[in-house]
Amino acid sequence: MIEEILLETEDKMIKSIDSLKDRLTNIRAGRANPSMLDGVKVEYYGAETPLNNIANISVPEARKLQIKPFDKNALSDIEKAIYEADLGFTPNNNGECIFITIPELTEDRRKEFVKQAKKLGEEAKIALRNIRQDANNDIKKLELNEDEEKYGQNEVQELINKYNKQVDDIIDEKEKELMTI
Repeated sequence: MIEEILLETEDKMIKSIDSLKDRLTNIRAGRANPSMLDGVKVEYYGAETPLNNIANISVPEARKLQIKPFDKNALSDIEKAIYEADLGFTPNNNGECIFITIPELTEDRRKEFVKQAKKLGEEAKIALRNIRQDANNDIKKLELNEDEEKYGQNEVQELINKYNKQVDDIIDEKEKELMTI
């Protein structure tokens, strides 16, 4: 019974780590990357639609993104969505497609991105703590003897220690990437 709870808990923790990694890809390090626009949702025919579902996103140059919509009528909606996403980009619409030039990162901007990454790391740790709390509550509901309950809670604690360290490592790696010029 405890083993099932531990497996489920570890699975949830792995998903939290994966979510953190996905969210960190949106924090850029100076080079253009189509995944920078993954979070952008466009109001398209009355529905919030992910940008990559209604347009091709390519990298024609190292610091430039090109967004070519499948439907040219969506150009202004895409431009508006990019502004509203507040990514620090200024889209340029030429009537055919949208170009985004990725500005060179200043020292202040790099530090701002590091803060953003650390905030995401802290959110991941909070998610891990919530998962630990749920697992400990599930173990208590089993009404086991005191030793078995302690064993289960210690195993859950070992899991959270392992995944908290992974979060720290991921954030440290992202910080090095951002601060490298």
